[in-house]
Formats: sequence, C-alpha cells, structure tokens
Amino acid sequence: MSEQLLTVVVNKREVQGKDVVVLELTAPDGQLLPEFDAGSHIDLHLSNGLVRQYSLCGDPAQQQSYRLGVLKDPNSRGGSQAVFDTLMPGVALEISAPRNLFPLTENSPKTILVGGGIGVTPMIAMAHRLHQLNQPFELWYCAHDRAECGFVDELQSAPFSDNVTCYFTTEHDGKRLDFNAVLADGVSAEKKLGAHLYVCGPDNFMQCVLDTAQALGYSDEQLHREYFSAEVETGGNSFEVVAAQSGITIRVEEDQTIAQALKAAGIKVPVACEQGTCGTCLCDVLEGTPDHRDVYLTDEEKEDNDQITLCCSRAKSARLVLDI
Repeated sequence: MSEQLLTVVVNKREVQGKDVVVLELTAPDGQLLPEFDAGSHIDLHLSNGLVRQYSLCGDPAQQQSYRLGVLKDPNSRGGSQAVFDTLMPGVALEISAPRNLFPLTENSPKTILVGGGIGVTPMIAMAHRLHQLNQPFELWYCAHDRAECGFVDELQSAPFSDNVTCYFTTEHDGKRLDFNAVLADGVSAEKKLGAHLYVCGPDNFMQCVLDTAQALGYSDEQLHREYFSAEVETGGNSFEVVAAQSGITIRVEEDQTIAQALKAAGIKVPVACEQGTCGTCLCDVLEGTPDHRDVYLTDEEKEDNDQITLCCSRAKSARLVLDI
C-alpha cells in the first residue's frame, strides 16, 4: 500500500484574492512531470507530517509544471496553513503522482462545470481539456465576493472565456445563482440524453446544485461531484477488526478510528483527507457490516458493504474482517 513519491520544487507562488495561494510546482532537474487527466489531484507531503490532497488546476496538455490553488482555511486542521507558511519559491517537497477520482467524460453532448469558491480548481483543468477537444461546455464560478477569489482574471482572459460565467452574490443583492435556469436545458425531453454535471465546493453549495439537478431529471450517471471537506461523525461503540493479510486482530475503541487502531498495532494505512472524501484509505471488507460515514463511496457502493474508508467509518457488526 506504499507509493513512489516525486520530488518537486515550488517554482512560483502567488497570493490571489483573499488567502488563495496559487502554486506552480516543477521537477528540480527541469524534466517533464508525469501526465495527468482533467480532474486529477496530487498528495502534498508537508513538512509538518500531514498529507493533503489538492486538485490540479493547470492545462493537462502541458507537463512542465503542476498548478494548485489552495485556500487558507480559518478552520484549517494544519494542511492549508502549512501550505501558506512553508511553501515558498525554491522549497522542495514530496508529492504523489497524479490520481483521478473525479474523471471527465469527454464525449458528453454538453458539460456543465460548477465550482463553488476554491472548488473551481478542478473545473479549470476540465475547461482546458474540453476546449482542446472543441466540446460544448459551460463553467460557472460561484462565490460570495469577487475581491476574495482567485483565478477570476485568469478565467476571464482564458481562450475559453466565452464559456465562463463568474457569479458573485455581493453583485446580485446577496441572491444565490438560479441553478434551475443553469441546469434546465441539460436534460432532453425524453430524459435519455443529457449533459454531464460536475460540481465541487462547500457541502451545502454542492447539495443545492445536486438536489436541483435531480429534481430536473438528471440521472445518477450524469452527476459527478468532488468533496474537499466533509463533516465527519466521530466515535461510537468499540468493535473488533481482523486484519486478514497481517494475521492481527485488534480492538477499535470508542474514540479511535480504524486507521488509528491499525497504526497502533503496527499496520501502516495510507491516510490523506481524514474525512472520508478522498478514498486513499479505502479497504476491502471480507466479513461484517460497515457503518459508512464517508462521502467518497456512492450510495450503491455503500449498500454492497464490501469496502470501507478506514479514516472515519466504523462497524455496525461486532466484528469486521478486512483485506489488509
């Protein structure tokens, strides 16, 4: 469950809007970086020991650098604060190779990209790719205040700027964008052939967009989402975990996560988001019934009960047997 890490250097750093830092990462020797698809992210291995994931927001057609946008969260658990405090030009760090848990369907009759605040970052890479393919798309960038946001000037001068609408509630008497109007023509009269919708942003923003789309008749196959944070229910009854590959049985206490209990027993579990959003710690379940508390797995996948996120989910049964 280990991966080979890449060493990169911060080549450029720019603070845009209010507390949005835009980073350009390059290889120390100037070589090309591994290619990535629109929707991909990388893990940053930060100097304080944390691992955090951030979407790549550059043009997938170029491999000279990786570009990230990070919002300094006032409720930071240490990740975004460390990015702001330590990642200066010239600083080297380790990252994962790009991974894509938010892939783009490239042949949709129409694509609607909706980014709330810093959730616009994966949409920028998607817009570049769709523009290159000459595919029809719209990008809606929604936020509270223009002055607080990054990427505004960039999007309004991009080669696909005609496809971009920036909507700031302070410029519309505090009113939220009418998502019914945005999404209405994304479903055909027969509701068989329609647009693919991609949304990323704060939880309540995403839920509003998705609820509107479902009410209009969008199918599950047309809806794509990526969470960058989630409220996680913590604690619960203790239970037993059998690590089948390792031959170890442990007790997960009321105030522990499965990942923490496994680590204490000497079993290393890769963990990044710690909120059930990224899937890094996903593990197969051989026996028992998980108590799913993540937002990574779909409802259908949760019903199968054959996978679990070890960073936040627990057990409904007294015992879980895991393939680890």
